Amino acid sequence: MQITALRDESTFVDLQGVTIHEYRWKPGRPKGAILLAHGLGEHALRWEHVAQRLVNAGYAVHAIDQRGHGATGIEQHGGDLAKLGRLGPGGMRAVVGDLVTALKRMRGAHPGLPVGLLGHSWGSLSTQILLDRHSELVDAVVLSGTALRLPGSMNAGDLNARHAHLGGTGYEWLSRDQAVVDAFVADPLTFPAKVLQLFGPIEGARLFGVPSRLAHPIPLLIVGGSDDTLGGPRSMRRLADMYRRRGGLDDVTVTVYPGARHEIVNEINRAKVLDDLVEWFDARLVPTQQ
Repeated sequence: MQITALRDESTFVDLQGVTIHEYRWKPGRPKGAILLAHGLGEHALRWEHVAQRLVNAGYAVHAIDQRGHGATGIEQHGGDLAKLGRLGPGGMRAVVGDLVTALKRMRGAHPGLPVGLLGHSWGSLSTQILLDRHSELVDAVVLSGTALRLPGSMNAGDLNARHAHLGGTGYEWLSRDQAVVDAFVADPLTFPAKVLQLFGPIEGARLFGVPSRLAHPIPLLIVGGSDDTLGGPRSMRRLADMYRRRGGLDDVTVTVYPGARHEIVNEINRAKVLDDLVEWFDARLVPTQQ
């Protein structure tokens, strides 16, 4: 039986003085904890169904509205929704720093428990940057809707161009589920994922890079749809190879869902995707409990 967990909300102030809004879901006796890092142009509460699935599997789940997004962005920009997406002081370095702080807070809240991180899209790119210096903070990582952060492997242009003939919303690239696309359009806290327009060229360039050797080797799952326009299967496999060769990882898995677009957790086969994510986290974070 699926149980709906209550959501707790809190805030913390980061090193640049920005108030970050944080959300937590918790089962009675968690076996592990997982941080969710959302994508550009959305917010953490779009991941409520993912958090609930993980809680029902026994995990405590934390998420933050990242710089310029959701409740963080509203407070940061004085309620001006037209400014959502602007990162503010510290830029991308501060975005990664906020994820570091969230992980440390999560470890403090759940001492002794294994910690996972699920980063999606922009959140997956920030997670890649985080792993270069702070891999000791996590025990298993999933990169969803991700890409190798190099020109030619990561689409910096119109992410909807391939799907524009399917509708007029500009968000057909997200999912084959029209209800998901319609909900995105209707959500006042979502907006187009236009990196250069929102971040500017300097901060946008900080998204590029390749994996460094990780000080703390971890299991890594790279997962996405075959019809994802940010990176796609070739980019995902190149990223996996980079993590094996440069990152020094020996447990790297690539899973591609045929026909799926960018948001696999919101796709028409999302129940299967979420089951697969739980199975992977179970095998890597709590294998002795299997």
